[in-house]
Amino acid sequence: MTTPTPTATARTRTAPTPPAPPAPADAPDPAVAKPRPTEPAALERDFYVDTVRRLLRDGTLTPTTRVLVVCGGDYDRQSLLACGLTDVVISNVDPRMQGDEFAPYAWSFQDVEDITLPDGAFDFVIAHSGLHHCRSPHRGLCEMYRVARRGVLVFEPRDGLLPRLAVRLDLGQEYEVAAVFDNGMAFGGVRNTEVPNFVYRWTEGEVRKTIQSYAPIGRHHFAFYYATRLPWSRLRMLKSRVQRAAALAVLPVVRLAGVLFPRACNNFAFLVLKPEIPRGLFPWLSAPDGVPALNREWVRARYTGA
Repeated sequence: MTTPTPTATARTRTAPTPPAPPAPADAPDPAVAKPRPTEPAALERDFYVDTVRRLLRDGTLTPTTRVLVVCGGDYDRQSLLACGLTDVVISNVDPRMQGDEFAPYAWSFQDVEDITLPDGAFDFVIAHSGLHHCRSPHRGLCEMYRVARRGVLVFEPRDGLLPRLAVRLDLGQEYEVAAVFDNGMAFGGVRNTEVPNFVYRWTEGEVRKTIQSYAPIGRHHFAFYYATRLPWSRLRMLKSRVQRAAALAVLPVVRLAGVLFPRACNNFAFLVLKPEIPRGLFPWLSAPDGVPALNREWVRARYTGA
């Protein structure tokens, strides 16, 4: 992969001092995103765990890979523990964190849109269902890429015909109001505020174009993994029995569509691996000092002045 750069130990317990906004009396006590199935049986069947284990099997990840989790919570902690990862720092922008919530993993106050770590500080950066809470999901992805030495793994909603239809039928959300409601109407929205975030849904092409625009240095490796995820937590909170019944009625169709046509799924994970330096650079670039720069001899050999 890319030439190693000096790593930096993530700061733990570095949250800014401003007090957290007062939470309503019925606000949930754990200061992490929820609800998520965290019992072992549920994790065994989970898309997050299955994808990480797949990357462990093919050697993309190892148990000792140094990982930064952004937009993280207890679900990340339990999932990565289930996968056997040992060197993990979980980060988020929740000022209520004390630093020991994710033990045995460390915690760091980090804004995914402006990570205060140097380039290549971690081997991998992982985000699970967090980028759509950003004001600029693309900026968040680029920051993840910058801090990663080898690559990034992201789980996000996927755009497509069926997800759009679900939103039109009110079976899916355009704005994530349910998450805010489930966090005591104080957190869980855009940048973890009480304002419900727009649910940005990615496509494979957008992922490629974002990375290739940010780092036009060589051929990246992209891999995509698909899953159908139904918003059961939201549906359980709905007062309308009609909506819940409608969701149950279309469930077999949605699942079959996901099996027959993976790109019809409403959720996916995407893996981005950086090109090796210097071997993986475009021919018009070189890296005499380990930093991509224009290969002037290559350019002069192919172009002439007017």
